[in-house]
Amino acid sequence: KKKKKKSTKQWYQRRVRGKTVVMTAVGDGPMSLMEALRETLKNAVIVDGVTRGLRESVKRLDKREALLCVLAESTDEKNILKLVEALCREHGINLIKIDDAKKLGEWTGLCKIDKEGQARKVVRCSCAVVHSFGTESQALDIINDHFKHSVAAEA
Repeated sequence: KKKKKKSTKQWYQRRVRGKTVVMTAVGDGPMSLMEALRETLKNAVIVDGVTRGLRESVKRLDKREALLCVLAESTDEKNILKLVEALCREHGINLIKIDDAKKLGEWTGLCKIDKEGQARKVVRCSCAVVHSFGTESQALDIINDHFKHSVAAEA
């Protein structure tokens, strides 16, 4: 019999509900912004609330359907950064920049997961847009607090 391939959505659900949780928020002290972003993206992938890739992300940003935009700064084309930043600024959408496109690809599920749970064959992702967060979590509260403090600092 051929083994049926598991989608990343099924893998995240199984890993979160199973005995081994991918990210633990309790007992590790305060969660950093990047850890919170990773957990929030994984929750959004479970409910199919993440749009990956520049073209689809720009469509969501233009329609004002995005709640959060994550942009990788390690892209070859600098006009991509300018375009996404301008759209987020124009429509009032929160933007988080991370340093590595491979890291963003792994966090949004653009990879294969081996038997040990390690990510293999990670595909780069320049931009990802969250349009549904899924469940409320401590990680989402940390991200919302980050934007409240950054808006207060600018004012």
